[in-house]
Amino acid sequence: MSPTLLSLAFALALAASTFIQFWLSSRQVRHVAAHRCQVPAAFAGSVTLAAHQKAADYTVARSRLGLLALAFNAAVLLGWTLLGGLSALNGWVLEASQALPADWQGMGYQLGLVAVFVLIGSLLDLPWDLWSTFRIEQAFGFNRTTLKLYVADALKGLLVGALLGLPILALILWLMGAAGPRWWLWAWGAWMAFNLAVMVIYPTVIAPLFNKFEPLADTLLKERVERLMARCGFASKGLFVMDGSRRSAHGNAYFSGFGPAKRVVFFDTLLAKLNGSEVEAVLAHELGHFKHRHITKRIVLMFALSLAGFALLGWLAQQPAFYLGLGVQPNLDAPNDALALLLFMLAGPVFGFFVTPLASHFSRRDEFQADAYARAKSSGADLSSALLKLHEDNAGTLTPDPVYARFYYSHPPAAERLAALAS
Repeated sequence: MSPTLLSLAFALALAASTFIQFWLSSRQVRHVAAHRCQVPAAFAGSVTLAAHQKAADYTVARSRLGLLALAFNAAVLLGWTLLGGLSALNGWVLEASQALPADWQGMGYQLGLVAVFVLIGSLLDLPWDLWSTFRIEQAFGFNRTTLKLYVADALKGLLVGALLGLPILALILWLMGAAGPRWWLWAWGAWMAFNLAVMVIYPTVIAPLFNKFEPLADTLLKERVERLMARCGFASKGLFVMDGSRRSAHGNAYFSGFGPAKRVVFFDTLLAKLNGSEVEAVLAHELGHFKHRHITKRIVLMFALSLAGFALLGWLAQQPAFYLGLGVQPNLDAPNDALALLLFMLAGPVFGFFVTPLASHFSRRDEFQADAYARAKSSGADLSSALLKLHEDNAGTLTPDPVYARFYYSHPPAAERLAALAS
């Protein structure tokens, strides 16, 4: 592998992916703005012009912020890699680690490098998230997060990330240095076990740190939902209502947990917007994902892609050109494992971006299947009604750019989805 060729390939991939994202987002802004003044004919009797215009304005505002963030993030990525930012940070952390006891210097340096990198990245992302939350979401009436709650969430997230992330990171770094040429296979096994463990403990240990979960108190709705789950052959550990309204007016419902630890969770905002029949239809859609084994297939795909990623990293970590081609001078007297991990995290998404439309296509296919299941087990009309309410309440545009939607949308556009339900 030639460092020059890798640098060129990375620069071209970054330029191409950035250009495509700019082009697609610009198309989205123009298309939504051009259709702002008229509700699409299919929705003329169910969506007001005011709601349609709010959705258009919300979409445009978020897209324009996304364009600015895209340019900023591309510059940051270039700075970390080809312009030498990560190499400079590595030199500083390596020098600082010399103050540690000799037995701690190797692992202490590597954990410190990743921790400082993540902290800097979080600080760079912070202004964009603050603007999105307290300007855009606030302006359109969605934000209910106070600054105090925002800071508390950030601190708790940092603490949970450190408590969960540092041990698995240390284990993977140790395996990279001690498990021989096949370290990546052991590391993959550890990473998969960690992910499965998090799926199991998330509902009862992690999620309650951020939100309150109360058993569903509406007796009629509970009976309706339990009858639906019985018809679908689905069992769960309980039905819960989450206080999503503390942070946002957006509504949702989801399953959390893994295996026998699955829970059904409704946002309180969702229950406030939908009637019992509509809630049942939304839940039937989610059950459709389980019936068609979409969740299992995605977990298996995650396993396979992670295995390929670790195998590729196992090879790249031994290539000096991998470091030099991405703007980093590898260490001579210290391990390079943390550097390899960070470079892989930085460069991987740039090349992986080009499979986005394929992933989006299969995700939309799964959504159509789940909708069909919901129509069979509940009511297509109720699901259509619920989707319309959620689109309106979440200010989802009814007129996305077709090319943008094909590339990015994990769910079918509202017009296609409702037409399929009505057919």
